[in-house]
Amino acid sequence: MAYTVLARKYRSQTFDDVVGQDPIAQTLKNAIKTDRVSHAYLFSGTRGVGKTTMARILAKALNCLAVDKPTTKPCCKCDSCTAINIGEDIDVIEIDGASNNRVDEIRELRENAIYRPARSRFKIYIIDEVHMLTTSAFNALLKTLEEPPSHIKFIFATTKPNKVIATIQSRCQRFDFSNIGPASIAGQLKSILKKEKIKYEEDLLLPLAKMANGSMRDGLSLLDRMISTGVEPLNSRILEEFLGCPNSEKIWNLIGQIGDSDPAGTLAAIEDLISTGISEAQVVDSLIDYMRDLMVVKSTGTDSKLVILTDQQRKRAGELAEKFDVAALVYNISTLEKLRWTIKSSDTSRALLEASMLRFALSEHFLNVDELLSQLRLGASPGIKKNLPPSGNIPIKAVARPNKPQTIKYQSTNDESEASSELTGINSIKDNWQNLLGVITTKLGPGTSGLLSSAVPARFENGILTLEFGASAKMQKQMCESNGRAEQIQSLLSEQLSTPLRLKFEIATEQQTQAVPSASRPKTTGQRRNEIINNPAVKTILMGLDATITAVEED
Repeated sequence: MAYTVLARKYRSQTFDDVVGQDPIAQTLKNAIKTDRVSHAYLFSGTRGVGKTTMARILAKALNCLAVDKPTTKPCCKCDSCTAINIGEDIDVIEIDGASNNRVDEIRELRENAIYRPARSRFKIYIIDEVHMLTTSAFNALLKTLEEPPSHIKFIFATTKPNKVIATIQSRCQRFDFSNIGPASIAGQLKSILKKEKIKYEEDLLLPLAKMANGSMRDGLSLLDRMISTGVEPLNSRILEEFLGCPNSEKIWNLIGQIGDSDPAGTLAAIEDLISTGISEAQVVDSLIDYMRDLMVVKSTGTDSKLVILTDQQRKRAGELAEKFDVAALVYNISTLEKLRWTIKSSDTSRALLEASMLRFALSEHFLNVDELLSQLRLGASPGIKKNLPPSGNIPIKAVARPNKPQTIKYQSTNDESEASSELTGINSIKDNWQNLLGVITTKLGPGTSGLLSSAVPARFENGILTLEFGASAKMQKQMCESNGRAEQIQSLLSEQLSTPLRLKFEIATEQQTQAVPSASRPKTTGQRRNEIINNPAVKTILMGLDATITAVEED
């Protein structure tokens, strides 16, 4: 007897057997129970998630000969059910849309649809890959699809629903099949291995299920390949030798070397992976998956249900996650996603991979902007974290500079009242604003002075000093007004200006309208560089780190 592949041998036979599509199965069961079965359905979803299987189950439920009406539990033993299972029932016609996509073939279908079924209740047309039909073929089907004979049912299946014309979709009940989760696929694989009486190791199932990428059929096909190796018990080593799956321990080791900022260890870990026959693209794909798990573990804890890992893998992920900041992992994942497309079309993929991994390992320690400003506000020295250049795609190289405490120097006069009057005037405040910022840096910290560097003194009337922020500095204004910072600034300025005052923060309004909108004019490299250097957030970070910009690089 010919061998039957697992995907066919263990295809679901009833609604209750379907894995991972419970909402759709329940909806169809309810439609049958209440006699509200539509004349046309559109099943969409990626390959191997159960579209054709669900169509056959629905056909069996409608035409089962063991009962005198449609049932939610077909017997799977009568002539109709068995014929539908193998695709040979005369009243359930399965058509491949890719090879029968011409208008003449659809016209023939329409002409035959008027005839009643030979032995069943309904004549059912299952058209797979329906998006392959031509526009003319779709149009030929429209009238029949809108007002079909009472004995006709249409079930369309497609992996690309966006290519099915809107007039067809509007005449169907559409069901979107979701990708099947790794846990569900692993459970099904485990059940099949037990039925087949094949020995296996537990640590095999999750990696194999993940390789299926949400497709049950792909998972069963991979399992077929593993069984055909003849090795028992089945184990994760077979995944590496026969299916090209990177060794998980070696991937963890590579991530650990990156987290330790060890360039030599990083290159050695890459060599260890590639020497086993793994391609550079596979290494990148695995790193994306593993770093995603670290990002989730770092954000939600090792017990999170958002990651599918064994207990040992969860423990390892928790240890490695401590070496990274969440923002660093986000940056690494986005960079790896760009790298994977470049590597696939490059003749120097090894060099690109190594350069990117070294960039991760040797990248400057960083703090994200919010965390840095928070620490500076509290007067604490910035902590050191891994593993990313400063924010965005524009790395800024900064070097330390010597401390230069600033002091305010005013010209003294013989008449103290005259000096006080001059100092408290708005012009004097404007002239001495940079000196005042220096005092604020010394007394309140560089974070506060960095925020105020985005403001300029506008008015000083009736004891109220108005500071205006630019339209792009709304965040700095809000931060100046929060956490009691305004009172601290107000007290210090009153002391320095020798007069009690109150502060008022405003956003400046545009006084002049430019003749040509700036958005319509392309910015020069110099203009973009100046914008970056003068950005208030960048200024604040540089002051907090006591650093200066030496270069600006744009990706």
